[in-house]
Amino acid sequence: MSEKLSDVVTIISGGTPKTSVKEFWDGNIDWLAVADFNSSNRYVSSASKKITELGLNNSNTKMLEKGDLIISARGTVGAIAQLTKPMAFNQSCFGLRGKKNKLDTDYLYYWLKNYVDVLLNKSQGSVFNTINLSTFDDIKIELPSIADQRKISNLLTLLDDKIEINNQINQELEAMAKTLYDYWFVQFDFPDQNGKPYKSSGGKMVYNPELKREIPEGWGVDSLWNIANFYNGLAMQKYRPDTNEDDYLPVIKIREMMNGFSKDTERARLDIPSEAVVDRGDILFSWSATLEVIIWGKEKGALNQHIFKVTSDTYPKSFIYFELKSYLKVFKAIAELRKTTMGHITQDHLKQAKIVVPPIELISKLDAKLQPIMLKQQILENQNQELTQLRDWLLPMLMNGQVKVE
Repeated sequence: MSEKLSDVVTIISGGTPKTSVKEFWDGNIDWLAVADFNSSNRYVSSASKKITELGLNNSNTKMLEKGDLIISARGTVGAIAQLTKPMAFNQSCFGLRGKKNKLDTDYLYYWLKNYVDVLLNKSQGSVFNTINLSTFDDIKIELPSIADQRKISNLLTLLDDKIEINNQINQELEAMAKTLYDYWFVQFDFPDQNGKPYKSSGGKMVYNPELKREIPEGWGVDSLWNIANFYNGLAMQKYRPDTNEDDYLPVIKIREMMNGFSKDTERARLDIPSEAVVDRGDILFSWSATLEVIIWGKEKGALNQHIFKVTSDTYPKSFIYFELKSYLKVFKAIAELRKTTMGHITQDHLKQAKIVVPPIELISKLDAKLQPIMLKQQILENQNQELTQLRDWLLPMLMNGQVKVE
């Protein structure tokens, strides 16, 4: 049965409390913007900004319920996520909820994921593409029975829930590894010769004038630039493949680095310089716009010019990774002070970023403890990639009736 989308969906508009009224902000109500859910993840659980009850009651923003959908309507059009708890949202989005006994909201999520190109084709606007209320009048949706909708959404949800569980496990593994790293190399309570925590047990500390603080005796100081090799990616325009070329590398831009590959990912020929090729396990540092450090867990790709691939001839990957991560707050503060559109980090900033360098033997001992944790993260990343590919393969066939769920 074909229906107008607007007839089977409750559409909720968002808004923004006045930014000039401080009493409206920094409360305990998550307030979603597009940047909070512009990823390949189904679920959104938090927002970068929060508002107060006063801000909610004195603006056009509204509360969405747990299970409701949010879709971006301006700028980056068609990003979709499902809320894991009640949250407010801004005017660049619409909240969507399937009408009872007509449209299952979980099914709606997958239907929108599959047919988001329809929304993009219907979007309007001279500067930014937009979705407006009339867009939902123009979209037709073929609806199976509620029972069949739930069978389809339940099958796909099994895959997405497993992906979400893996993501949560990886976050916990990351926190575990970071806690261990900080205990050894930030609090300086690595095991001494007697197996006791060094600093807490009275290990000798010496004042370092360069860092203006005490560090363990015998440890050195160096810069991030000196302990690692930073290879900048390339502008991939001249490496674009011919349209009929089947073999290519997906290009890793900041969006792909943060959210993984999509059907819109740019492609590059296989003959790009080897230094710009990223393999699973490589450290990536986005130095412009979004500042972030990750260990790449997806398939091989070609590196865009706004990202460093970071390697070292001397130190293990775990040491480089956590030292870069620990400097992110400093780098973000520098970028904010620069007040530039791309707020980027330069080589000079990396040269000025001074760190404590433990003896290599101690670094290697900690690396031996961190490697199993990081390997587990890699395995879960690979599993998520396979689950995502399976979900995306099933999705269109379930939606167009090629595959039936009994």
